[in-house]
Amino acid sequence: MNSETLNPAADAIAPRALYIEVADRLRRLIQSHALAPGAWIDEQALAQQYGISRTPLREALKVLATEGMVVLKPRRGCYVAQISGGDLEEIYPIMSLLEGECAAMAARRASDADLAELAGLHAALEDSATARDIDRFFDANQRFHLFIHHIAGNRRMAQMIEDLRAVLKLQRHDSLYLEGRLVASLEEHRTLLAALQARDGEAARRAMQEHIESSHRALSG
Repeated sequence: MNSETLNPAADAIAPRALYIEVADRLRRLIQSHALAPGAWIDEQALAQQYGISRTPLREALKVLATEGMVVLKPRRGCYVAQISGGDLEEIYPIMSLLEGECAAMAARRASDADLAELAGLHAALEDSATARDIDRFFDANQRFHLFIHHIAGNRRMAQMIEDLRAVLKLQRHDSLYLEGRLVASLEEHRTLLAALQARDGEAARRAMQEHIESSHRALSG
């Protein structure tokens, strides 16, 4: 027998990697609404489709449950989470405070290299908006915000923001299809970038908070 097959460490890696990959696939299905809000998740069908047992699938669903993307209901199964108006009213004020503070910190800490990279990420937003490519704009927006978190350098705050963003992704992508929202979002990013480039912490805070609150107003209709 090959000694490598007896190595516990080698055997332990694959199952963990598998459920993470499954979680990534399900997350994309939910964010694209291929699995719609409120939909029941057929575990048996998915396990057959992916050619896996239900164990890694259930572990993946537990990960998504902690992110707020699915809801596990005893004896009823797993459902894609639905975001209510009440949820938005609770989440967005917290997002505004955290993202605003993060932007202020980033403005004070940003190096010239950081600002150059941020300008490049903003250029991707400009390009995707010109092309009216909403999926690409959404992805570029995610990278832009993540890099601001990186510049700010507060890992705990960044994680809190990402946890909230994971829930809001169920609807924020759709908001960009609303009339005028893509153009408005791009202009908000321009204002935010200018404040960061000026290293003006309070202006960056205000610009970020207005950006978050504008997104909230768009979803609230």
